[in-house]
Amino acid sequence: MRKDKGHLIRKVEAGSIAQEMEIEAGDRLLAVNGEAVGDVFDYQYLMQDEYVEVLIQKPSGEEWLLQIDKEYEEDLGVEFENGLMDEYRSCSNKCIFCFIDQMPKGMRDTLYFKDDDSRLSFLQGNYVTLTNMSDHDVERIIRYRLSPINISFQTTNPELRCRMLHNRFAGKALEKVKAFYEAGIEMNGQIVLCKGINDGVELERSLSDLAGYLPHLRSVSVVPVGLTRYRDGLYPLAPFTKEDAGGVLDIVHRWQEKLFPQWGLHFVHASDEWYLLADRELPGEENYDGYLQLENGVGMLRLLLEEFEDSMGRLRREGAAERWAGRRRCVSAVTGQISYPYILRMARQMEQEFKGLSVHIWPIRNDFFGESITVTGLLTGQDIVAQLKGKALGEALLLPQNLLRSGERVLLDDYTVDGIQNALQVPVNIVKSSGYDFTESILGPF
Repeated sequence: MRKDKGHLIRKVEAGSIAQEMEIEAGDRLLAVNGEAVGDVFDYQYLMQDEYVEVLIQKPSGEEWLLQIDKEYEEDLGVEFENGLMDEYRSCSNKCIFCFIDQMPKGMRDTLYFKDDDSRLSFLQGNYVTLTNMSDHDVERIIRYRLSPINISFQTTNPELRCRMLHNRFAGKALEKVKAFYEAGIEMNGQIVLCKGINDGVELERSLSDLAGYLPHLRSVSVVPVGLTRYRDGLYPLAPFTKEDAGGVLDIVHRWQEKLFPQWGLHFVHASDEWYLLADRELPGEENYDGYLQLENGVGMLRLLLEEFEDSMGRLRREGAAERWAGRRRCVSAVTGQISYPYILRMARQMEQEFKGLSVHIWPIRNDFFGESITVTGLLTGQDIVAQLKGKALGEALLLPQNLLRSGERVLLDDYTVDGIQNALQVPVNIVKSSGYDFTESILGPF
């Protein structure tokens, strides 16, 4: 067998089955139980059994057939060079709301890749339109019992969906949802709302249709389309107003009240942006059904506030304010404009309880993408540097972790954390996106 066959192992976890069996980085996985592994779907399914035979090829070309007894669904403990164990599938749609089409030229190539790969739905929680999914893919998902699958619906009106995705097969793709439902595959859904297109009556229709897939369709998030300043030549879309946001929330809450008594789920959820735009209070924690759609910005602020209050309660019980007495500390923190009021409220509460603490919260205007983009995760290093240059930032500048590329210290525009630190002449600390990490980072070690 040629050396370039199989799947290259990039890393072996310490203490894993793979390490025990002397599998090493640089080895290749050729087969499991005598079957070739096409991609991550096949691998996860074949590795479920308590007894597996794994064929490994060493860099020398020597092949080892390993017989392994393990726990059900226990993994070997390896990472492959390609997480999908196959080529990534690019999107075949031309959606009128696509954010990638609204990005400026000159950014790193990977930011322009439009994925619509169902396998990333299971690995990374990505939302897929189903238009890139073959009948074979559907059959494997059902056979392998893979779930949840995250689906980007936009609308259940087949004709409208074809127009919104600019794909003549987009309406027919919705038939796959019925197959998943009948097979009991768990799903989550997303609707990117575009003003005057899939809102209002169309949103009501979509939610009515999607409610028919309960309980296997566990949740549907409604998020506003993001509009950057780079829309020349693209489909004309208008931003939502405060009044529009209130109307969307009225629809969402009406469906929640209708469905919760029967299913014990609120099912449809509005992203945080709608509440902030409408100037309405965020729902309580119990309304989010266990935060099923955090990555879509649904309940992120409520969870942050709950964690913050829990952390502050723990600090009070431990007598932290008394131990703090006599100390002085001044720090700054960056946030997007949409979450600024909440972050500021948290900072002021900490200043009241910890005398001598001074916290500057800086809401960064998104000049890079345009002022209508107000979420923290899309801030760039150049905007942070430009707007904080010459400001009194204190002992440290705190940046939220969701600004960084996964696993790296690089922002969306390729600014590095070190670059920001050097430009602003202040130590930069990265803060995880939780209320616990917020309080810990603000106070520092003491």
